[in-house]
Amino acid sequence: MTDILGNDNFRYEHVQDWHKLPAGAKLIETPGVAVDASDRVYVFSRNPEHPVMVFDRDGAFSHGFGKGVFGNRTHGIFIGPDGSVFCADDGIHTITKWTPEGELLMTIGVSGQSSEKWKGDPFNRPTHAAVSKNTGHIYITDGYGNFRVHKYTGDGQHVLSWGEPGIDPGQFLRPHNIAIDDNDRVIVADREAHRIQVFDTEGAVLDVWNNIHLPNGMTLAPDGNIYVGELPGMTGESPTPPGMGHRISILSPDGMLLARFGHPDEGSTPGKFIAPHGMAVDSRGDIYVGEVSFTIRGQHMDPPKELRSLTKLVKVTG
Repeated sequence: MTDILGNDNFRYEHVQDWHKLPAGAKLIETPGVAVDASDRVYVFSRNPEHPVMVFDRDGAFSHGFGKGVFGNRTHGIFIGPDGSVFCADDGIHTITKWTPEGELLMTIGVSGQSSEKWKGDPFNRPTHAAVSKNTGHIYITDGYGNFRVHKYTGDGQHVLSWGEPGIDPGQFLRPHNIAIDDNDRVIVADREAHRIQVFDTEGAVLDVWNNIHLPNGMTLAPDGNIYVGELPGMTGESPTPPGMGHRISILSPDGMLLARFGHPDEGSTPGKFIAPHGMAVDSRGDIYVGEVSFTIRGQHMDPPKELRSLTKLVKVTG
């Protein structure tokens, strides 16, 4: 009998070996994943030879793009309201915009050039981007070397920035993922502060949702809820202490916990996770989880080993 994850209206079946990689390709790991309006799945790998791979909802490979543009620190991927694909690479300090077919349309930032750490200017290792469907403004989390959010026009002109290092509301302790809802609320996963902060478009704090363990992957789903992948506890212990991350949480638009699932212990067997990092949800409610399993666990093995880093969870109905 298949194990079902979740509860109530949020129950899922883990699909083994969902995606069919093109010949010779491997993921290494999957920091980002996104789904477009046609339920095509865009997988952002850490393999510079195959950075973006596109699959249909059944896992058949369609096409790929981005070779020669990205480094080995690809990070977040987002599908804009018009179907454009936005990719954040924290290793080369850029946000790139692409057509769904893989034509490069725009680059924000200069590849290989970072701003001075902690000074607030874009970019120093940006992590994710999201676009307002109302205004077209682009919002970017500058997450590793700045602890800041930047707002840009749709054609890449800087508008404003907010945030600074700290744990007070409006400050950040690694802004890692970002989403913009239909009301232009700017929702930011503030990872090391174990919280999600909600802002208006000018950076004023509207709400703070606490007690989310290292919110890492975060996406606003078609059902209006926020799906969050929680990273394992950064204790330095191996294995990670039980119950500290490697799970999925589903929150309502006002931050109420609706469901939470995953095993207390990390793992690659169905129902377990190692390091959820990217999240996407399609029109049927199926969840796609990208994990940085190699960074967290696989690279420390002897010999190093690529572990499962892409999972599909099919929503169970009825």
